[in-house]
Amino acid sequence: MSFEPPIDQIKGKIREVAIGQNAKIGGETTFPFHLWEGDMPNPPMIAMEVYDEPQPGWPEAVRKVYEDVMGDPVAWAKKCQDEFGADAIVLQLRSVDPNGTDASAEAAAATVKQVNDAISVPLIVLGTGSPEKDTEVLKKVAETMPDDLIPIGPVDDSNHRQIGAAAMGYKKPVIAFTSMDVNLAKQLNVLLTQLGVPEDKIIIDPTTGALGYGLDYCYSIMERDRLAALAQNDSKMQMPIFNNLAPETWKAKEAKVSEEEEPTFGDVETRGVLWEAITATSLLLCGSDVLVMRHPQAVKLVRTAIDGLQAQAKEKVAS
Repeated sequence: MSFEPPIDQIKGKIREVAIGQNAKIGGETTFPFHLWEGDMPNPPMIAMEVYDEPQPGWPEAVRKVYEDVMGDPVAWAKKCQDEFGADAIVLQLRSVDPNGTDASAEAAAATVKQVNDAISVPLIVLGTGSPEKDTEVLKKVAETMPDDLIPIGPVDDSNHRQIGAAAMGYKKPVIAFTSMDVNLAKQLNVLLTQLGVPEDKIIIDPTTGALGYGLDYCYSIMERDRLAALAQNDSKMQMPIFNNLAPETWKAKEAKVSEEEEPTFGDVETRGVLWEAITATSLLLCGSDVLVMRHPQAVKLVRTAIDGLQAQAKEKVAS
């Protein structure tokens, strides 16, 4: 007896958000990979992260992959694009952290422009999570590249007016960040749209946890986000989801603790790659549109998972 998948009547649709020169994210009319119920016109995007200053504290498994380009964000971005096949680049502006290097907004914007000019895939720009400094930096980034569809973030309830106004003026998508709470995510989207930010310029960052307890909580929040958007047709939740998973994955003890400290954990590099790949694949299944990743081997595994999930879903549709 053949399996007949149940058909849900989906009411809502995730908005498409244009980024880069000709890329789009979102647009789903169904839950992840349920192609017998609706469409996923834009496959989930794998974005690889680049930092604007070296990251000597990274685990050896990933530091050795980028040691030849860590001092040059342009070369780093091109390596991710040309060698590792990144769908997009996420430039993490760690140098502007007021508790670190505290680089100027002008210096950060100049780096963003250099990276953007050097690549052909979409660029996404993230600050450090310091609301005041991010406001200054992201406004300067938007002003420096007024004609480019570069998503900027994180935008939260404390700086949404300032960054939202700059994003509107220069037609930039914004990444709306809230801390693992469906109601807060909706509230921030409402605040942004009331300000005047178009709904097709908003991307949801629900906060991402790595494999383990953090992922368990993140997964359930994202499921509720998608249920509100698709099953309940809540227009204020019908935005693509962005998951900045690489930093969370590689700071987890299980991904980096040495074999000497935990001999039962197995090979540290294999473990770290799998920790990132399993986290990313889990996020795919609860509705992620953009996965921010770090290790190229993990990227390969997740791309294989995306291709396999799409192929299986299309096979069900055909049968």
